[in-house]
Amino acid sequence: MIGGSMGGDLGSIVTAAGALIGVLLLVVLAARLIRAGGWAARPPAGKLLALRESVALDTRRRLHLVQCGDRRVVLLTGGTQDVVIGWLDGAETTPPSGTP
Repeated sequence: MIGGSMGGDLGSIVTAAGALIGVLLLVVLAARLIRAGGWAARPPAGKLLALRESVALDTRRRLHLVQCGDRRVVLLTGGTQDVVIGWLDGAETTPPSGTP
C-alpha cells in the first residue's frame, strides 16, 4: 500500500508540473503576441511625433496637445471637421514686449 500511495502522489506532481509549464508557455506566447501586434505601450524615445495630452470637451470633441520635434500643436478633433488651433513654440508663448 505504501508504494501505491507514492505512485499516486508522483502522478499528481507530474500532472501539476505539466499544467504549470503549460500555463507559463501560454503566458509567454500571449506576451509575444501582444508585443508583435502593437498592443503593448512603447516609450516614445527617438520618435518625432508624440501625443502629450488629450482632453475630452464633450462626448464628440477632444482637444489634443501633440509634439512634433521641438514644436507643439493644439488640435481640435471630433466635430464636423478637425481643426488646428495653433502651434506653440517656446518663443511664441510669451507676447512681444511692444504688444499692449
